[in-house]
Amino acid sequence: MKPKVLITERLDEECAAWLGERAEVVWVAHDDPAAMAEHLPGAQGMVVRTYTQVDAALLAQAPELKVIGRAGVGLDNFDLPACEAAGVRVVYTPDANTQAVVEYVTGLMIDHVRPKTPLPGGADDAVFHAMRKTEVGTQLDEMTLGILGFGRIGKRLGQVAHAIGMNLHVCDLLPEAEMRKAVDYPFTYCSHEELYAGSDVVSVHVDGRPENRQMMGASAFAAMREHVVFINAARGMLVDHDALAAWAEASPRASAFLDVHDPEPPSADSPLHGLGNVTLLPHLASRTGTALKNMSWVVRDVDAVLAGKEPSYPAF
Repeated sequence: MKPKVLITERLDEECAAWLGERAEVVWVAHDDPAAMAEHLPGAQGMVVRTYTQVDAALLAQAPELKVIGRAGVGLDNFDLPACEAAGVRVVYTPDANTQAVVEYVTGLMIDHVRPKTPLPGGADDAVFHAMRKTEVGTQLDEMTLGILGFGRIGKRLGQVAHAIGMNLHVCDLLPEAEMRKAVDYPFTYCSHEELYAGSDVVSVHVDGRPENRQMMGASAFAAMREHVVFINAARGMLVDHDALAAWAEASPRASAFLDVHDPEPPSADSPLHGLGNVTLLPHLASRTGTALKNMSWVVRDVDAVLAGKEPSYPAF
């Protein structure tokens, strides 16, 4: 008999079909408690994405569960100790979206410093040449990029930025010597305060551990340059949105780009709505066809565990 695997969020069709050849696949919406309660008791596996909360309450409903696959990178929606205590393996796809996120962040930087206003219809000679005078940008190789968090994405972003010619400031929990062994390009190892004070762009790429919640608060923003570009394409919970709103209002030359939010979508009364120098984006950094398929191939490790094999990317 095939094992029963629940899929609770969107998954690439090819990957779902592959899993369906090896397991009894049941699609259950994560936000349908009745359906979840109906199918969890007989499930041996699950595949989830961002919004399914895997906690002790869910695990208690699934006594036969052996493995949960996270089609993605972060494990913020998992209570990993509870999973381990229940004997449930957790597998994920840690490198699935690295290239997609790095391209997205690089694109945000380029679009911001190099204006690209389209010519209006019927633009005459005067309009054409006026735009050439006013649409003047800044080169990235004249700027310093501060990378907060030097994991897979942070290191790859540094590689791309160095190739463009940017100066790099880096801050991470890892020792400096370990970080330097991991890459073949130069960077300045900084404290948080040094990174904020010395960077033209600050891009956040840290994980979602509880102690990182709202690490980007009033003191962090106050330490940044008046013209800084702040980018968060990591996790919404890293930013104190009230502090960011107050800083943005007081710092008209600064800009912020938020691709992730807490909650998602941003609440209707978020203080960030309507601020001219804050851009809210709908969590798009990993949204390429290739990255989405890479994440969906977590089904391979789900199948491996159900077959009694060791997975390639276990969370613990």
